[in-house]
Amino acid sequence: MRFLMITVATAALSACSPPVPDSGSGVGFGNYDTYAQEQRARDAQLSGNALPAPDVVSSEPLRSGQPTASGDGSDLVADTQAALNQSQANSDRAAVNATSTNPQPQAVIGSSGISEENNFDAVGAQRSIESDAAKIAQNRAQYKVIEAEALPKRKGDGGPNIVDYALATKHPMGTQVYRRIGVNLSGKADRNCAKYTSADKAQSDFLTKGGPQRDRLGLDPDGDGYACSWDPGPFRKAVGG
Repeated sequence: MRFLMITVATAALSACSPPVPDSGSGVGFGNYDTYAQEQRARDAQLSGNALPAPDVVSSEPLRSGQPTASGDGSDLVADTQAALNQSQANSDRAAVNATSTNPQPQAVIGSSGISEENNFDAVGAQRSIESDAAKIAQNRAQYKVIEAEALPKRKGDGGPNIVDYALATKHPMGTQVYRRIGVNLSGKADRNCAKYTSADKAQSDFLTKGGPQRDRLGLDPDGDGYACSWDPGPFRKAVGG
């Protein structure tokens, strides 16, 4: 009895439940592909450009003067042959069709304007070992040997040479060798050295005016014999290697 009541209640609940819609049939319409095709056709009619049926082939020529497509491929063959004939008419060489029966192309040998330096036979016919030896001997006969000459000596008195002075001295910079008397010699040297564009020029004038024993220009306050911090070291290194 209890089982019968449970069965009746389950049947009643199933009758009250709404049916589940079929998602494959679309929402609110039948087949979706049919609907989409009908929608495109409707839009084309509204815009004035109705779509042709799928099995309709247009007979409109692609370009002016070209035949319409017949579907059997004969027009395509005729157009291709016409293009080949036209290209052959505009050239002095016949068109080469890509078939296995074509003869092998002939290589162009000895064409004017092309170098034959990589052709051993051609080069060997033009030159030989004997001719090359004669050419080398001819070039050697034109050589002119120039003997080395001594460097010219300076004429007149060009003043003291700072290179000779640097090589004649041995003491380093800052070592007092000569006596200097005065007040604020360093300050005066700074002002006087500022007038020169280089220490070499200051050293040359310093030697010209009585240096290194006398410092008339006030360029050597520490008495080392080097004006305006002139350094003889680079000259000594150049000679010593």
